[in-house]
Amino acid sequence: MAKVGRMKLGSQGLEVSAQGLGCMGMSAFYGPPKPEEEMIKLIHHAIDSGVTFLDTSDAYGPHTNEILLGKALKGGRREKVELATKFGIRFAEGKREVHGDPAYVDCIDLYYQHRIDTRVPIEITGLPRFQPENLELNKTMFEWVNGMAAKKGCTPGQLALAWVHHQGNDVSPIPGTTKVENFNQNIGALSVKLTPEDMAELESIALAGAVKGDSDAAEFTRN
Repeated sequence: MAKVGRMKLGSQGLEVSAQGLGCMGMSAFYGPPKPEEEMIKLIHHAIDSGVTFLDTSDAYGPHTNEILLGKALKGGRREKVELATKFGIRFAEGKREVHGDPAYVDCIDLYYQHRIDTRVPIEITGLPRFQPENLELNKTMFEWVNGMAAKKGCTPGQLALAWVHHQGNDVSPIPGTTKVENFNQNIGALSVKLTPEDMAELESIALAGAVKGDSDAAEFTRN
């Protein structure tokens, strides 16, 4: 498995692992919540592998993902990680609402606003990027990236993560997963080397407007 380095994040002296772990899917949004015991084992595996930058939010569950991390970090593991969470989305009467007041702050290393508070309640909707009018165009782009990944001997996901890592030594991507095998695959991105020519080729397809459709519903992306 690739060695996970360390890096300084921002200008306040916070040091994190060069790649993080997004924990949202363990508790919310991608099907039913995953078995707690398995997710705790995954979090422990991540920490033991050198991935100590863990990302969550009080909106994931809601609250259950932060509770899961609390359980996973007992027994001295809390001091080994950099814990990041977000505020700004809450649930009221079956709807999501962007709200600017943090519900609580405990032992947190990085606390950031999930959404700008517009005071506009919003319903859960489909992702625009995967709507039929955008899917076919984006599929063509994926096939192009898939071909480049095959030439580099990696997966498309590893290629995408490698591109992020090559943006500078102050960038730490935080891909999420609920499976140890996928986590190990993500770590493999640290071993993917991209030449300046590779970067130029990737960026030529990722120019502004190349990807059709927002990654979130309009209600979530607007300020």
